[in-house]
Amino acid sequence: MTEPSVAREPAAEPPAGRPRVIVEFLFERGMLHVGVRNIGDLPAHDVVVAFDGKLNGLGGRRDVGAQALFRDLAFLGPGRELFTLLDESGAWFARREPTRVRAEIRYHDGAGRRFVDAATHNLDVFRELAYIAGEAGIASTRGA
Repeated sequence: MTEPSVAREPAAEPPAGRPRVIVEFLFERGMLHVGVRNIGDLPAHDVVVAFDGKLNGLGGRRDVGAQALFRDLAFLGPGRELFTLLDESGAWFARREPTRVRAEIRYHDGAGRRFVDAATHNLDVFRELAYIAGEAGIASTRGA
């Protein structure tokens, strides 16, 4: 028996491109920053970052990874970024905080497509960077 032919509407094409959210650690004048950046060409929705351990920043007094920036970011447009201060680099290394940090990033696009990306960062690359420390001259985190 032959199946009856049914007219179907063409499936909606998914939007070209996708959001692509990354976690970055930045070093600027002796300060470590951490944040999220959407390097994709579509907005990311409901962005959640899970770190493999606590990010005890701000002098060791606060788990920076527990901020709403990483737990409950409703929208991150393409090309947009949000960063927060993690710690002074010398203090981070002196406290022997982790230098290998893994981050898993979960989010979806406007069409509901879900994405999970992950990366491991090596903060040890910042340990020996020299920087200008105000009027005091050149400083370094070396030896910390």
